[in-house]
Amino acid sequence: MEKTLADAKSPKSRKGAAGTVDDFMRDLEHPFKAEIQALRSIILGADPDITEGIKWKVPSFARGEYFATLHLRAPDGVHVIFHLGAKVRDLGPEGIAVADPTCLLQWLAKDRAIAKFRDVADIASRRAELEALVREWIAHLR
Repeated sequence: MEKTLADAKSPKSRKGAAGTVDDFMRDLEHPFKAEIQALRSIILGADPDITEGIKWKVPSFARGEYFATLHLRAPDGVHVIFHLGAKVRDLGPEGIAVADPTCLLQWLAKDRAIAKFRDVADIASRRAELEALVREWIAHLR
């Protein structure tokens, strides 16, 4: 049985219109496939209630609603786009507050940011920062 957003006891992948993320990864031919797998592992491991699915034609991560999506078209690595789902929210002029002491994030808007990773070594060296950032980000989900 596949994990859904409401079922935290089964596997972490949920089936969508495009199949599971494992199906997606099995068929994916990408120069940064190892980096994609490493990011999946870190994000899913940051919180036991995080699920993944194919959203916007790429692996995306949810905890009740989607909060992060992999950007796979960058020529220089793999990027993680952090967001608060597809719905527009009233966040006030400052947006959301996220602790980012190592400046892993580049802010795109007051509710969206991107973290860029060059290779597996870069991901491994910033693993703890990414895990903390994921936990911090999902605290803003409703």
